[in-house]
Amino acid sequence: MKPTILILLSVLSVSLAAGQGGRGRGREGGPPPPSEVVATTAVPGVVAAGTRIELVKFPVQGTEGPVGVPDGDGILFTERNLDRISKVDLQGNLTSFVEHSNRSNALGFDPKGRLISVQRAPNNEKVAVLYPPGSETTLADNYQGMKFNALNDLVIDRRGGIYFSDAAGIYYLSPSAVLTKVVADIKSPNGVELSPDEKTAYVNDKDGLYLLAYDVKADGTLTNRHNFGKYKSLMIPGHKDPRLAEDNGADGIAIDSDGRVYVATNLGVEVFSAKGDHLGVIPIGVWGTDQNISGKPQNLAFSGHDRKRLYTVGSNAIYKVQLQAAGVKGRSK
Repeated sequence: MKPTILILLSVLSVSLAAGQGGRGRGREGGPPPPSEVVATTAVPGVVAAGTRIELVKFPVQGTEGPVGVPDGDGILFTERNLDRISKVDLQGNLTSFVEHSNRSNALGFDPKGRLISVQRAPNNEKVAVLYPPGSETTLADNYQGMKFNALNDLVIDRRGGIYFSDAAGIYYLSPSAVLTKVVADIKSPNGVELSPDEKTAYVNDKDGLYLLAYDVKADGTLTNRHNFGKYKSLMIPGHKDPRLAEDNGADGIAIDSDGRVYVATNLGVEVFSAKGDHLGVIPIGVWGTDQNISGKPQNLAFSGHDRKRLYTVGSNAIYKVQLQAAGVKGRSK
């Protein structure tokens, strides 16, 4: 019988969990399921105080890459441990979508309706069309003869160009199949996203203090790197929870129709205005101060018929929360 657990969390409890973290034990050695219920605060224009945060599924296997399905009925996400793409609908029903995904990570739909993924099978990392059946094809599997290393996130622009990240930087695969490395000056790049007008690209820096922004040129290349918003979540060297000691947790990025930027970090989902002001934290994915661990989200996406449900995946769990803000129409995350 599937669990349905409604969690209300406060930013204060997030801070305590992040600051006192430690590793708990649960199913398969992972964190235990959430048990604590406290109050959440508002993020102006984004989420009302007291809004429920719902645990949709736990456990799921190696979650990543959420993307809203085109009809709004839930999300697709990767279960890398099972090498498949799964779907969870608005009612929480879980079904298999693609059985063999070549260890896919991030997902996105292109303007043709094809599902694109970055794929991380050993010795076979590539950006490829994964769905529908019969359309599977490799789009890029190397850069200037060098194989990709730890492909991670992607976002697809309205022309069909693909921005994607790996350990070495950010790349842009143009609609005419020209591949260019567009960011090479970040030690640990992670999530990548575009503003609603696609004039700005955002990149997470897991070792940095700031969410970074770049201007998008007409050919899709990026210029004018600048600090956009300062993370509240910071790496804590020597922390007994290795997730907090490793980096700031900045991972996936999503954006709403007003240009607010949502970033998965060790604190939950940090929200920035379109100008880079820090608006607050939606404390999704904190397992509770009784266990003193952060079950941080890894990635996030908007879905729902009104695009006002924000889903997160991470720590083998899927959450959703009803927002006042809406995702960008026609954008899959």
